[in-house]
Amino acid sequence: MSGYSHNVFAGDPRPGAPGIAAPGGSASGLSARPLVFACEGGFGLASAPAPGCTMQPQWSQQQQQQQQQQQQQQQQQAPTVTRVHSAGPLGSHQVHPDLPASMPQLLGCMPGQPHKLQPQQLVQLQQAPPHGMLGPVPGPGVPLPTPRPAAGGFPGAYPGSAAGMPHAAAMPPRPSGLQPAAGMPGYAGQRLVEQFETLVLSAGPGAPEADGRAFPRPAGKERAGARAPQPPFDRANCSADNMRPTVMGVPNSTALRLRWALPLGVIVRPMADEALGRAVPVIPLGSQGIVRCRRCRTYMNPFCTWVDGGRRFKCNVCAMLNEVPVEYFSTLDAAGLRRDVAERPELSCGTVEWVAPQEYMVRPPMPPVYFFAIDVSAAAHACGMVSVVADTIRACLDQLPGDERTQVGFLTYDSSLHFYNLKASLAAPQMLVVGELEEPFLPLPDELLVNLRDSRPVVEALLDALPSTYSNSSSSSNDSAMGPALQAAFLVMGHVGGKLLLFQAALPTLGVGRLKPSRDNTNLYNTEREPSMRNPEDPFFKRYAGEASSRQITLDVFLAAHGFADLASLASIPRYTCGQVYHYPGFHGARDGRKLSAELTRNLTRPTAWEAVMRIRCSRGLKIGSFHGHFFNRSTDLLALPTCDPDKSFAVQIGHEETMVNGPVAYVQCALLHTNSSGERRIRVHTMVLPVLSELSELYRASDGAATACLLAKLGVEKSLMARLEDTRQALTLKLSAALREYRLLHGAAVRNPGALVYPSSLRYLPAYVLGLVKSAPLRGSGHELAADERAAAAHMLMAAPVEEALAIAYPDVYDLADGGSWGSEEQGKVVLPPTVPASLSYLSSSGAYLLDNGQLLVLWLGRDAEPGWLVQVLGPEAAAPGVDPCTLPLEPPRNNSPLSQRVCRVLCALRSGHTCSFAPAFVVRQGTPLEAHVVPLFVEDRSQGQLGFADFLQHLHNKVLMNK
Repeated sequence: MSGYSHNVFAGDPRPGAPGIAAPGGSASGLSARPLVFACEGGFGLASAPAPGCTMQPQWSQQQQQQQQQQQQQQQQQAPTVTRVHSAGPLGSHQVHPDLPASMPQLLGCMPGQPHKLQPQQLVQLQQAPPHGMLGPVPGPGVPLPTPRPAAGGFPGAYPGSAAGMPHAAAMPPRPSGLQPAAGMPGYAGQRLVEQFETLVLSAGPGAPEADGRAFPRPAGKERAGARAPQPPFDRANCSADNMRPTVMGVPNSTALRLRWALPLGVIVRPMADEALGRAVPVIPLGSQGIVRCRRCRTYMNPFCTWVDGGRRFKCNVCAMLNEVPVEYFSTLDAAGLRRDVAERPELSCGTVEWVAPQEYMVRPPMPPVYFFAIDVSAAAHACGMVSVVADTIRACLDQLPGDERTQVGFLTYDSSLHFYNLKASLAAPQMLVVGELEEPFLPLPDELLVNLRDSRPVVEALLDALPSTYSNSSSSSNDSAMGPALQAAFLVMGHVGGKLLLFQAALPTLGVGRLKPSRDNTNLYNTEREPSMRNPEDPFFKRYAGEASSRQITLDVFLAAHGFADLASLASIPRYTCGQVYHYPGFHGARDGRKLSAELTRNLTRPTAWEAVMRIRCSRGLKIGSFHGHFFNRSTDLLALPTCDPDKSFAVQIGHEETMVNGPVAYVQCALLHTNSSGERRIRVHTMVLPVLSELSELYRASDGAATACLLAKLGVEKSLMARLEDTRQALTLKLSAALREYRLLHGAAVRNPGALVYPSSLRYLPAYVLGLVKSAPLRGSGHELAADERAAAAHMLMAAPVEEALAIAYPDVYDLADGGSWGSEEQGKVVLPPTVPASLSYLSSSGAYLLDNGQLLVLWLGRDAEPGWLVQVLGPEAAAPGVDPCTLPLEPPRNNSPLSQRVCRVLCALRSGHTCSFAPAFVVRQGTPLEAHVVPLFVEDRSQGQLGFADFLQHLHNKVLMNK
């Protein structure tokens, strides 16, 4: 079983749906039909037309006056709840006759009691928050889940919340019943009537072109909102940083799911709290053990309910009644709540960590183990890699997690293998050379992996001597026995597991796993054999990955080769062992050493979960359809993760196991069983509740465009391993156009203009993200535009990237560094960032300076007419010297104590701190120079090498929507 699950890009899920062509190609074939934007819920592009555009209101003046009168009447009424269905033409909304209220505190309902709704209680909503949506509410006779009280009754309270919501020390007391957050289903949060605004981009031949500034893009003032998640449905939900659904809800039937053209799933980042500096409440091991459902094994969480005076609890996932252990028993108050709820974080927090008892261990908890396999061939020394690696490891020895339990070992290799005896009693390390490559063996089995604290002086002596030991090697070749080195490392670590860090500087040429330079064949692009270039040819790599995963070994690859090194083959081992790939093309120590050192430091010192397995459960009627990320499938629903860290994310797709999903809400729970660096076996549990939605329009309103883009990115990378890049780009466009087509069918009578591109406000930025994905390094162009190793490294990173990192890759931020405003200063402990502009060269001034950030690079783009004084302040007096190219000057550290240079450097540091997965080097590019060609593809809104620009792409989507009505 692989870390990449089955392909879901099978096209439109509905039978007989026609295919859709890719966005690539010239725009000359596009229809001249006028393109119009429309957006639901008052989220139109602009209240006033941009230059060259005309507004076409869909409402008559009489209808608008009627709406204003209705709103005035609603403001005089009490805010109670009703449900509205949009059916047919605009204004033909109807009230569901049997719908109960979803805010039981208004109706006086107690937990476990049926809800009785009087006809007079069905009144209209008062006012809608910006991202409100309609959602399911409990029907008659359906009890609500038991509420949770304040989360501040215990130390280190962890109130689950979505990203961007404050983590308060305590939550307000909850009324009886499930209380949705603002803007969620059942809250006073949806406009009764959906307004549409249309923006005509082209009125025909000779008409002025539309202003592209009106396009929906995640830039400028809209940037923050574009990346924010939907508000949580319930306050006890885990944070969206841990589990972020693509839709804040699930379809209530398979029929409705088939109409939802976009992937339905969750982005899971189980260790996000460490990256954000949040403490997770720890539940100590008590005599009652871990409380969980006997049938489905769901862990105790805030959404379980209590019956029989607290002697039994009802599982929120499978509805089974379970006996409460005597040691865990607590009486209930008048509202049906446990009296000790404030003392137990698992009853009020969406994220907790249980201390696991002995039965959750198959062996004693392993210590943190770091084994370093370092290429010391002539190529490795010539580029300076060995020196940077040795110096960085030595500097990190005090920061390695595990304290006195940490173990380390070293192996170097070129045309032979070099082991090192690091026994504490030795005055200096002892090197042992093995020339047998076909069947490597250990010359000294017991002293190659040592306790760092005991052998610290010997380890430091080895790292001090390592750069010079092989610098004068008599070997003049670049032979590299990487495969035998991996086999030898497996023999050293196999009994305990841990992290294996491989530093490679050349194409492996000796022993098992030797690779061929002929694999770098650009002639295979656009042929049936193209996907083979992105998969390992030698079965050794997948076989090794499976064996390493079973022994709890993770492989991280640091590739610093100057030529082709077949990273697609090497990356298959990290792919199945939850490892990471770092690529430094054309590595040079003086230029790239800082990046390698920073990323190696992060790898060694970040919080790590060891010997982990992860399982995700969901409510009855639903199932986890597929998993996507870097892991090994130990069984159908169990992911083997030899190590896991905050920089890793995974994706799951949710499907239907039954025709209908019963109940008003559904639950998803993620459990990560692992050993922490202190040697404790822990179970980290994230729990989330989602409303069950019965209308397609509700799914659109509840959708999360950012999470959807992240899931599409992972699916696109996965498909590229099995299909041509062109087919992958077509599949991404197909998903988006199918979703827009379905949405247009919902409002076809309301939007009579055939030139109107209709989209929901929740997905207004998804076209920009999809365009960026098809132009990203893993998917764009062909072999002539991007080296095979660079493409493989980018694909591996995107597959594991959290939502924020994936969005930065899809649509880079471009900051305007105009000398003005407060950017670069600190306010409330945070650096003020400059304003952003669209990712298009057409928005950059030839006299300006802009900073582009895609999470991997920080590029200072200078216009050809940039003011010389500005250059001197930022780059130093050398920038004004005759014949000096500003592109050769460093941005850091600040120059001559210049305030402007200090502001720029503070912005660079702030941007890097937001990207933990990699270190972004900063360099300068001047407009019109050859170096600019390397960054042009990052401006994703522009046409480039056969790829459409943003306006053409939107027109392309619209044409496909109309063609497949």
